[in-house]
Amino acid sequence: MGEARIRQMFEAVREQKRPGLIVFLTAGFPDMDATMELVPALVAAGADAVEIGVPFSDPLAEGPVIQESSFLSLQNGTSLEHCLDATAVLREKVPDTPLVLMGYYNPIYNYGLVPFSERCAEAGVDGLIAVDLPGFEAAPLVSEFQARDISVIPLLAPTSTDESIKHACAGASGFIYCISVTGVTGARDQVSARSFDLLDRVRANTGLPLAVGFGISNRGHVEEVGKTADAAVVGSALIRVMLESPRNELVERASQFVAGLAGVTLPD
Repeated sequence: MGEARIRQMFEAVREQKRPGLIVFLTAGFPDMDATMELVPALVAAGADAVEIGVPFSDPLAEGPVIQESSFLSLQNGTSLEHCLDATAVLREKVPDTPLVLMGYYNPIYNYGLVPFSERCAEAGVDGLIAVDLPGFEAAPLVSEFQARDISVIPLLAPTSTDESIKHACAGASGFIYCISVTGVTGARDQVSARSFDLLDRVRANTGLPLAVGFGISNRGHVEEVGKTADAAVVGSALIRVMLESPRNELVERASQFVAGLAGVTLPD
């Protein structure tokens, strides 16, 4: 399925005339059992796709909230292999939902591009976001993953040059992740106007769906983004809810938060 699962998700939300909702959570935070419970629960609460964050010791793009979740996950001993194993199990639980691995390039490179791409295919990974891999250096990764029908999803920022946007879009599949701000992840009070300028620049280079992330934290943000983009990505705001929730209330509180983002009401 791979890329097809992502395409079908965007087709479905387009038919429903609403923005897609993509949520990010750090695998292994607060523990791997929580990850296994959360993903199907958040899908049931209204998430259209899930980014599974691979914890890394030097998460340069992350603000303090996601950094803390990565640190705590690493303290639990979570590895890239654990994330792949978890994805394989989750694939059975949410067979129609796109699952996207999101992480940094060093662990991927150390794993080896060929064995990593093969392992992702076996685990049912639909897409990969390598946060710190520039588009100009992504060709070997793109080649291995597209050969296995797995999307390589670039990150583009307001500071991206027209040349880098063109280059990234040429090798992309699935969707394009547009960063709404210049800076690190983190919930913000409003969506940056610069993200909408970026969307115009990216659309000139691709027909793929566009998702906006970094700073999305409430239903109003999702609706605002949905006027011009195809999906909103929520990470830090969800992780903050998880950090503040007692373990026995974690899944319920996170599910209620995601339902609010999706504009739906969960049954009591």
